[in-house]
Amino acid sequence: MSERKATQRIDVWLWHARFYKTRSLATKMVRGGKVRLNGNVCKKSSSVVTPGDILTYIRVDDIFIAKVIDIGIRRGPAPEAQLLYEDLTPAKEVNKDAPREISVLRQKGSGRPTKAERRAIDKLMDRN
Repeated sequence: MSERKATQRIDVWLWHARFYKTRSLATKMVRGGKVRLNGNVCKKSSSVVTPGDILTYIRVDDIFIAKVIDIGIRRGPAPEAQLLYEDLTPAKEVNKDAPREISVLRQKGSGRPTKAERRAIDKLMDRN
């Protein structure tokens, strides 16, 4: 008898491996073309994943690469889920010389004055 190769739907595997919080979110990401299976864009959530496949997916503006090691039986705890894949994502390089981006919530002088600006105005107008 021939051995049957272990397979699983891609959305179920992504959910079991805890890459997405819900199976419906995993399905939405696959159907939206955000997941690649062995370098090819995967548009069907019924696509089959086997051990040895390479998955590339996007989550929160970051690209992750994972090699499927095993097929999950259930959505278990995180340590159990980490045994299902090998993380191949390259480490991000941090450039210490690059200037840091400073987020400004509002441009100075636009909109209503802040509390500190109101106090400065009151002091200037000699209001008590």
